[in-house]
Amino acid sequence: MPTLLIENVRLVRPGQGVTSGDVVVRGGRILAAGFVPRAEAQAITDRIPGGGRLLTPGLIDVHTHGVRHSLYESGPEGLIAAARELGRFGVTSVLPTIVPQMRAGWLDQLAALAAAIPSVREVHIPGLHIEGPFMAVGGAACPTLPGDLPLLEEILAAGAGRIAVMSVSPDTPNIVPVIRRLRERGIVVFLTHTRANVADTEASLDAGAVHATHFYDVFYAPAETEPGARPVGAVEAILADPRASVDFIADGVHVHPTAIRAAVAAKSWRGVILITDSNIGAGLPPGIYDTPWGYPVKVSPTDAARHATKGFLAGSALTMDRGMANLLQWLKLPPEQVWAMGTLNPARLLGLERKGRLEPGADADLVLWDDDLQPARTWLGGVPTFVRDSSTSSLS
Repeated sequence: MPTLLIENVRLVRPGQGVTSGDVVVRGGRILAAGFVPRAEAQAITDRIPGGGRLLTPGLIDVHTHGVRHSLYESGPEGLIAAARELGRFGVTSVLPTIVPQMRAGWLDQLAALAAAIPSVREVHIPGLHIEGPFMAVGGAACPTLPGDLPLLEEILAAGAGRIAVMSVSPDTPNIVPVIRRLRERGIVVFLTHTRANVADTEASLDAGAVHATHFYDVFYAPAETEPGARPVGAVEAILADPRASVDFIADGVHVHPTAIRAAVAAKSWRGVILITDSNIGAGLPPGIYDTPWGYPVKVSPTDAARHATKGFLAGSALTMDRGMANLLQWLKLPPEQVWAMGTLNPARLLGLERKGRLEPGADADLVLWDDDLQPARTWLGGVPTFVRDSSTSSLS
């Protein structure tokens, strides 16, 4: 069996530390990390010089709608095309995020997307993330429907066991039975798109919701009822509840870095996750790009993606590698704790026990980083999915 040695690297063990050493990979798993026993060294068939660079577990994006020229929900072709691009950004696991379109034929489209997942080889897809339709606040074309168990069963049937996450609003009428049914099916429940009060938010957490996605974005405070007294709602209830983790679009546009630091203070590094919520244009050079929505978007890594003429936000232009670089700059934490936000923490959220770790027995989903924090090499189960050369960058 082929055995790979990645030698002379700085190993990032998320949440634990950064040490120098080597990594041995065989059969898609990490065989040794740090000190390599002589018996293992003698079996090496391939060597990659690390040059003292960082080696981390692969990044895991639990909320993303597309990347570069591809949109996941456009169909199996879009799903497959986007998957081919993710290695260049250090991503090894992804939840393609789909906004339900409650029209004739949408369930068939969802079924086709779910059926295409096993054909993807370049990235691990634990399942789909369905953002809606049981939302209290629209935004990003999300439908706003009350909780509906028969409709939920239709969506789950179309997903054919390949729905990993559903995002709902805690203030949607009849949402608690929906959350309970999702948890019975082993589906992780995210909260979002809300003006909920404390009681509704806590009821959703009691029912089994465990996470808040694109936190602070589309999380409105309840209406003020006492002049001068700040309303308390979903944001405060989630920050105060140890059962709930949160994620952020770390582009500096959707959320101010201070808001992320506040969440870290409330949740510790263990309760914060990096996402992109990316859309068409993410990872492309600055410019104007066509979309399937009837208008072009102006893309800039420093200013997100915006309607080319009206200027409003039209999704994120963030990629996971740039998000990690931002968090490492913004947060005054040991680097291994920051790296956990893109690796170990989302793996734990999804119950992926062999992902997000750099230790023997873990899946060999790995990224070797250049000094500019762009991926030099990405492996999925020990198989290369991206190798950077002089003509390749995250914005090419």
